[in-house]
Amino acid sequence: DAGAIEAVVAALQAHPQAEEVQEEGCAALVNVCDGDDDAGLARKQRAAAAGAIEAAAAAMQAHPQEAEVQEDGCCALANVCFGDDGAGFARKQRAADASAIEAIVAAMQAHAQVAEMQ
Repeated sequence: DAGAIEAVVAALQAHPQAEEVQEEGCAALVNVCDGDDDAGLARKQRAAAAGAIEAAAAAMQAHPQEAEVQEDGCCALANVCFGDDGAGFARKQRAADASAIEAIVAAMQAHAQVAEMQ
């Protein structure tokens, strides 16, 4: 992936108020962090190390009324945090520390009419 994960996270961090950058950046993380094989788990860990968890949570917090940002942010967090090994639990703790749980609950409440958010 030649630094794609780091580039996506850098774009999310550099343009926090650009709703489309946040939506597409989170969507890119969803795709690149998919998979539960060794390569997929390695990508999740790279994404976490690059700051993807915090960036996705920040995107959701910055754009609470944008359903697409909320949906892609939730999916990005789910994919990056997936795993039941020690690294997976550490990623989940990072999400909690980044207030991702609160962002997810707020998204579900704000977008109750959007089936994908429930």
